[in-house]
Amino acid sequence: MPAVTDIGIDLGTSSIIVYVRGRGIIMQEPSLAAYDKDSEKVIAFGEEAEQKISRGAGNLMGIRPLKGGVISDYVITEKMLQYFIQRSMGPMRLFKPHIVLCIPSGVTEIERRAVEEAAWQAGARDVALVKEPIVAAMGAGINIMRPEGTMIVNIGGGVTEIAVLSLAGVASSQTLKTAGDTFDEAIVQYARENYDLFIGERTAEEIKIRIGTSDRTRRLQQVEVRGRNIKTGNARTVVLTSEEIRDAVTGPVIQIVDAVRTVLGGTPPELASDVQERGIILTGGGAQLEGLAEAIAHETGISCILADEPQTAVARGLGEYLQVMQQFERRK
Repeated sequence: MPAVTDIGIDLGTSSIIVYVRGRGIIMQEPSLAAYDKDSEKVIAFGEEAEQKISRGAGNLMGIRPLKGGVISDYVITEKMLQYFIQRSMGPMRLFKPHIVLCIPSGVTEIERRAVEEAAWQAGARDVALVKEPIVAAMGAGINIMRPEGTMIVNIGGGVTEIAVLSLAGVASSQTLKTAGDTFDEAIVQYARENYDLFIGERTAEEIKIRIGTSDRTRRLQQVEVRGRNIKTGNARTVVLTSEEIRDAVTGPVIQIVDAVRTVLGGTPPELASDVQERGIILTGGGAQLEGLAEAIAHETGISCILADEPQTAVARGLGEYLQVMQQFERRK
């Protein structure tokens, strides 16, 4: 196997996706660490951590070291990056890799430095940070070098990035801490308030995937949900419908739609006209909620298209960025 020198990492709140130049996407795992409370050490990351925690050992707890698209636990993020970088490189680690990480367009300078430093400490030869909407657009097949305006709405786990791009730059943008995980939390809250039922976020995500929708015309579907009665502590099963899930996620959907309107309102008229003509591109795992594209289109009057394989658009865009990195470096 050739030496690995270029790695792109989509370091998300819910998942981490690793792209290696020449090999494509090689890993897509939870952004999760398993912490052993007895030894006070992190013992696993990613899928391995998820498996260990799911076995129900009382001494283990799950830690997500990124919240809202930024590092909330620097030490664990550094160790997690190191773990995935070393796995990406394999046993023959002859060269330190060049690492490209995407970051939300609205991060502070302190947050930028934290991400960059974590990558350095994890073993990078050099580090480049690129704004998430740019690589999301590249992953969706958009030529970002063109002067026309393009609107990207990238809905990840913890953050929604809304941006209008032109000439490889961000003309207007907003970072919204309402995203895929917010839909899950809304479903958890709905079950609690309406059925006195406690369910975990993983169960809520499964419900969202199976019957989740923001479309009022969708044929009614239902699913049995098992959880714990909040008042008695006993196991309980209820039936939830797609109509109920639609009602549960209405608040977060409205927040995203309003943010899209705000970004459009702050966009120069010529670029806004381009967006009106070309439409809005949706990327990110959270964008897969059924009916979301139609809801945005209905409320804005602009066509809205879900990109192919939206969940991996950012990682694929990082791969494109690695290919043309020298061009971008010259533009700085």
